[in-house]
Amino acid sequence: KPGEHKHPKEPSSLPCMHLAVVACGDRLEETLIMLKSAVLFSNRRLCFHIFAEDSLKPEFEKKLKEWPSSYTKKFEYNIYPITFSVGNAQEWRKLFKPCAAQRLFLPVILKDVDSLLYVDTDVLFLRPIDDIWHILKEFNSTQLAAMAPEHEIPKIGWYSRFARHPYYGTTGVNSGVMLMNLTRIRSTQFKNSMIPSGLTWEEMLYPLYQKYKNYITWGDQDLLNIIFYFNPECLYVFPCQWNYRPDHCMYGSNCKGAEEEGVSILHGNRGVYHDDKQPTFKALYEVIRDFPFEDNLFQSLYYPLQSKFLDTVHTLCGRIPQVFLKQIEKTMKKVYENRVIVYLGANHRY
Repeated sequence: KPGEHKHPKEPSSLPCMHLAVVACGDRLEETLIMLKSAVLFSNRRLCFHIFAEDSLKPEFEKKLKEWPSSYTKKFEYNIYPITFSVGNAQEWRKLFKPCAAQRLFLPVILKDVDSLLYVDTDVLFLRPIDDIWHILKEFNSTQLAAMAPEHEIPKIGWYSRFARHPYYGTTGVNSGVMLMNLTRIRSTQFKNSMIPSGLTWEEMLYPLYQKYKNYITWGDQDLLNIIFYFNPECLYVFPCQWNYRPDHCMYGSNCKGAEEEGVSILHGNRGVYHDDKQPTFKALYEVIRDFPFEDNLFQSLYYPLQSKFLDTVHTLCGRIPQVFLKQIEKTMKKVYENRVIVYLGANHRY
């Protein structure tokens, strides 16, 4: 109507951002802390798709119910059993780590979901998911997934030195953080090394696995590398700060994006949250784990992090604390600004 103010859409009124994770074995705590980091910093509503062994389901439900309502209202969640729609379930289950291959079936299982961010359980968000979600808009007309390179330097990269199967680009890609347009994946015919014509995603998975199973080391990640080797135009490659791993700092710093912008998503692979090999990664994990939800972010998260980091400056990754702190600091400032603006707005009478 004339004279009415047009307000920008409230983040909560926008469609939710879909986040999927696959949790088996002893990954319950890690998964909950990943979800906690997502909820702490994100603006828009989140929809979690948790694929878990049956024994973990009641645990997830119990723990998520314990979160305060100011946080639980920011997300909804579904817990799914582990299922493989094609091929031999036992074989898929044993591929690399228990149930990791589940992520290959997300386009088939989540038929009503258009786009999705898949992450491994050992991932921590240091800024809003909204920021990586925007990358979907940057896809060109053929791109249907986005991942970061497995390595920045070919001569020390795993794929470039050891792989016995095709892989994407010069160093391969890492599938621990994977943004997917599922609608496009479901409707694409993929080029492959088995038949001259294209195959759908679901048709291709099992034959591809059968063909390369004796050559793959990293399970489903290797299969994704093979798929995008034959279909490079389908992949958007995002920079290393969106999937920052110990490899990026343990041999000296080799992720330029993180040096400039700070780490956006931390990926503590090789179990580094649980041993003492990479104290900086462990410090971030523990501070998010121990953060009491309703507390002040600076007081109970940022300051403890700074002091823990002081103990790690003698380590290779600890020499560059600003890389780990930059985004988290920026995100916290934004969270505060938003709260203050919302608070002032609520008390403002027109």
